[in-house]
Amino acid sequence: MAANYAIKYRDDFERMEGSGDSTWLLARKVVVLYFYPKDETAGCTVEACAFRDAYEDFTAAGAEVVGVSRDEAASHARFATHHRLPFTLLSDVDGAVHALYGVQSRLGGLVRDRVTFVIDRSGIVRQEFSSMIDMRGHVKSALPVVRQLVGTTAAPVG
Repeated sequence: MAANYAIKYRDDFERMEGSGDSTWLLARKVVVLYFYPKDETAGCTVEACAFRDAYEDFTAAGAEVVGVSRDEAASHARFATHHRLPFTLLSDVDGAVHALYGVQSRLGGLVRDRVTFVIDRSGIVRQEFSSMIDMRGHVKSALPVVRQLVGTTAAPVG
């Protein structure tokens, strides 16, 4: 189910800690924004590595991949180095951006949702994929939408 609402690039992303340089988002690229529960957990590592393995496909199609969790920036730095992640991980410690996108915690915060959004160059969310158990499905779901948005064709992922 594709959501159809806009984001404000500067306001949404500059609130989060991360690489310290969100100016590339202002270029209005297609953005694959994926929210994940926690650095270095089994499922989150599988998901991050799936995005890592398909990263060149995403960038060749004209998109940037950005991961978001509530972990602190230092945790993200360790996670990115450990798994050789080539994309930006942003920290949303207070959960404000999670709330803005409707990414929820369940069971009193013990279980956090895993959601991926594909956002077009105008800042409109064109696809939303949510699955706690199909970590690689986030990549398989997002890449065809990115290719459609930018008008490229290439071999499917996976």
